[in-house]
Amino acid sequence: MLSKKIATNLERSSWIRAMFEEGEKLRAIHGSDKVFDFTLGNPDTEPPESIKETFKRLIVDDPPGIHRYMNNAGFADVRGAVAGHLQKESGAPLDAGHIVMTCGAAGGLNVVLKTILDPGDEVIVLAPYFVEYLFYIDNHGGEPVIVNTSPENFQPDLRELDKHISPRTRAIILNSPNNPSGVVYGEQVLKEMADLLTAKEKEHGITIYVLSDEPYNKLVYDSIEVPQVLKIFRNSFVINSFSKSLSLPGERIGYIAANPAMDYCNQLIDGLIFCNRILGFVNAPSTIQKVVAGSLGEPAPVDKYLEKRDILYNHLLNLGFTCIKPQGAFYLFPRALISDDEAFARAAQKHNILIVPGKGFGWPGYFRLAYCVSLKTVEDSLPAFEALAEEFRK
Repeated sequence: MLSKKIATNLERSSWIRAMFEEGEKLRAIHGSDKVFDFTLGNPDTEPPESIKETFKRLIVDDPPGIHRYMNNAGFADVRGAVAGHLQKESGAPLDAGHIVMTCGAAGGLNVVLKTILDPGDEVIVLAPYFVEYLFYIDNHGGEPVIVNTSPENFQPDLRELDKHISPRTRAIILNSPNNPSGVVYGEQVLKEMADLLTAKEKEHGITIYVLSDEPYNKLVYDSIEVPQVLKIFRNSFVINSFSKSLSLPGERIGYIAANPAMDYCNQLIDGLIFCNRILGFVNAPSTIQKVVAGSLGEPAPVDKYLEKRDILYNHLLNLGFTCIKPQGAFYLFPRALISDDEAFARAAQKHNILIVPGKGFGWPGYFRLAYCVSLKTVEDSLPAFEALAEEFRK
C-alpha cells in the first residue's frame, strides 16, 4: 500500500505518466519516426570524443582503487579540478574543499535542501519552474512558496518576491537558463535581488540561501552571458551537472560549489558531505568523476541546439504562436492557442505531437517543447504543427 504522500504526488505528476504511456501507444501504431516527442529534456547528441576516449582508457588501464569508496565528497583531485575551473569563470576563491561531487544536479539539490532545511522552512521557487523542485522541497520538510516572474519576459519580479519573503524564508531556487522558458536571468535584476535579500535578512534576522541550479549554463545563444551567482550572492550554492553540457544524463554526475564567502561555510560543507552519505548517494559514481575532470573545458554542442531552436521557433511564430525567444537551454515555452493547456496537449496528440502542458511548470496556458531531439524529428514535425494550428483557426 502506497503512503498517502506518494499517492498524492503520483496524482500531481499524472500528466507526465499519461504522456509517456500515450507516446508508447502512438509509436506502436505509427512507428517512432511518425511520432514527434518533445516531452523530455533528454539530449540526443553524443558526448564529446574526449569523454569516450577517457572512458576507454580508464576501462583498459583500470587504475587501482578507482572502484573503491572515496571521501563522500568525491575524489580530491576531481574536486580540485572543478574548483579551479569554476574559479577561472567566477573569480570566487574556490578550492577542492568547497566542492562536493554529486549524483547529478538533482542529487545536489536534495543534498543542499537536506542540509539547510528545518521542518516548515520556506523555499521560494520562481514560476515557471522545473516541476521536480516542489517534490525536492517536500522531501526535506520544506514548504514551497511560488512567486511568479514577469509575464512579459519571465525575468524575476522583485516586487512580487518582496511580498513573499517571510521570517520562515530559508532559501530561493534560481534556474537560469530556465527550464521551461529558456530565459537567462539578467545580471542587473540579480544584483537588485541580492540587495533585496540582504535587506530582508537584516529585517527578519535570518539567512536566505540562494540555490542556483545551472545544468544549462553552457547552453546559451546569441552572445548571451550567464551571470556568475557566486559573485552576486554571498550566501549561495551553485548546483550543476554534466547531463546537458556534455550530454551525459544517464551517468548521474554533478557537483555542489559552496560560496567561500558564506558564514559558517566549513560547517555547511560538512553538512553537505554528511547528507550526501545519509541520503544514500554515499558518493558520486567513481569512474565518471575521473572522466569529467579531464573534460571541463569541452564546449557544449550549442550550434546543434541553436539550429533546432531557430527552425522550430520561427515556424511556430509564422503559424501564429507567441513565444519568448529562448536565450539558453533547449526548450521553447509558447502560449497555447486555447486557455486550457491540457486540452491543447490532447489536441496535439491527435497530430502525433507530444508536448508538456504549462500547468505542470506553474504557468497554465502555455506548453513546453524540448528540442533536444534529432534535427530530422524537428523538421518532420513542422507539417504536424501546421495541422495543429489550422485546427484552432476554424
